[in-house]
Amino acid sequence: MGLSWQQGPLSAGAIGRFLTPDPLPERLLFAERLRRRMRVQFNSAWIADSENVILLHEPGRYPVAYFPREDVNEQALVAGDKVTHHKDLGDTAWYAVRAGERTTERAAWEFTALPAHVAELQGRIAFAWRAMDAFYEEDERILGHAADPYHRIDIRSTSRALEVRLGDTVIARSEHPVVLYESGFAPRWYVPRADIDEARLRPVESQTFCPYKGLCDYYDIGDACRAAWSYRNAYREVDRISDLVSFEADKVAVSLDGTRLHPEPGQNVVPHGIDRGLDADEVKPH
Repeated sequence: MGLSWQQGPLSAGAIGRFLTPDPLPERLLFAERLRRRMRVQFNSAWIADSENVILLHEPGRYPVAYFPREDVNEQALVAGDKVTHHKDLGDTAWYAVRAGERTTERAAWEFTALPAHVAELQGRIAFAWRAMDAFYEEDERILGHAADPYHRIDIRSTSRALEVRLGDTVIARSEHPVVLYESGFAPRWYVPRADIDEARLRPVESQTFCPYKGLCDYYDIGDACRAAWSYRNAYREVDRISDLVSFEADKVAVSLDGTRLHPEPGQNVVPHGIDRGLDADEVKPH
């Protein structure tokens, strides 16, 4: 999402373009100071705490936070022999992270042969998100991945008529859906349950997690697997879509004011996994 993921301006699938006379490099990396206090917890210990974090946006990846060494507990880093090579940023040295009796291999890294134009990442450490117990901004845990300051969600009401069909069967018909605009995604249309034939929705056991919206439930419709979804208890910032239902336009026929909607290229959601040890109770609204 934001700058570098899905269809953001720095992603491989960008829907816009930079208006320059000469072609840009195939890969553009963007780094900036986060301007938020960020902390890292491992085995109940705070191993990093900084107000000087650099956030790196790299095509096809979520933002990654880099901490200055002086804000990292040096005793938590155990140097190893593993060195890899980053195509843009050079040699990468890997560290195990240790606190108390617990050690996790390859849980942090540092670029050791940076090109001259990437000086702001010199002497900085990044931590593997899923290898840590938790990341915090001030006293609030950040779930899923580092918060992207360029990610935005807007929700708008509309009086446009939305209809959902599976073959000749009407699944939903609404004259007051809401549309959710999210950075890097095409618009998503959500329908109140009162406008849905809920007998047609067959709940699926598995759930996914969005760091911005919360836990997502899915439904099969007839032979169409996972053709609809709902954030039953969406996060406070997006609670207007709580318990509404959205439909996959490539699995059922979704029409808006009589015009069939079709999925836009590159809009498949890429699962990214979640935090190490994260369970459903932790991602419920607080």
